[in-house]
Amino acid sequence: MTVLSGIQPSGALHLGNYFGAIRQYVQMQHEHECFFFVANLHALTSVRDGKQLRELTVACAADYLALGLDPERAAIFVQSDLPEVTELTWILTTVTPMGLLQRCHAYKDKLAQGLPADHGLFAYPVLMAADILIHNPDLVPVGQDQKQHVEVSRDIAEKFNTAYAPVFKLPDPYIIGTTAMVPGVDGRKMSKSYGNAIGMFEPEKDVRKKIMSIKTDSTPVEDPKDPEKCPVFALFRLFASDEERAEMERRYREGGLGYGEAKKRLFELVIEHFRDARKRREELERDPGYVRDVLAKGAAKARASAAVQMKAVREAVGI
Repeated sequence: MTVLSGIQPSGALHLGNYFGAIRQYVQMQHEHECFFFVANLHALTSVRDGKQLRELTVACAADYLALGLDPERAAIFVQSDLPEVTELTWILTTVTPMGLLQRCHAYKDKLAQGLPADHGLFAYPVLMAADILIHNPDLVPVGQDQKQHVEVSRDIAEKFNTAYAPVFKLPDPYIIGTTAMVPGVDGRKMSKSYGNAIGMFEPEKDVRKKIMSIKTDSTPVEDPKDPEKCPVFALFRLFASDEERAEMERRYREGGLGYGEAKKRLFELVIEHFRDARKRREELERDPGYVRDVLAKGAAKARASAAVQMKAVREAVGI
């Protein structure tokens, strides 16, 4: 099957990106034909500094590679290297009902975060539909909170197929990630836009500082604590072995464990888990030419895939 997914380079990738997406990408590349892209056009809704966006784009690609994506198994590319995507976006816009976009929760959520209500933010789902439909994928790995975007893509594909011809396959969302939210340092969902994220490749001292700053309640050390309500434990369980997780849970419930001790162990586990990836990331930092070559190779494969679909689209609409 064909699989497609991407991540915005609107900031450094973090633990939420890893457990919510990239870890599954690495597994899927061994089983399917995969296209994984850096969504720099989407990032234009929040990043308004050209130099910064270019740096974040390359950094995101390097993070992909350091975390295990293999350019011999998957096409890794930058969204803007496929101009066909923006062409398809306009074509899809002409068949997309306004009401469909007005119902999208992501638009409302971003407005609530204080982002300006521009057309890019409003029409974001159409660009996402173009990203997806241009490769006719079978599966689109997304987190639960992104499921609606794939459903919108299906709706738009149906509108096009009805208006013109059955060009597009209706993609299915493949829900990935952990069953529970990956919390940030403030207890909310870890997100670049919330400024509460812990990055895999930050200096160790910064990782430690962030982990030690995770918000907890004021329960005394000697008192029992509920691990199910603690963001430290929620992160700890992602890294610990079954045995250590069970032991930590027991200590939470019995009392005598301070949050500081739990945070210190969490820091150790995070560094241990990403030790090899951090080393690989440092090597890639010293070899930007390799990253650029990977992206160029990935873009060539992605454009070849897009060309097949766009030929059918253009013939259908008469251009």
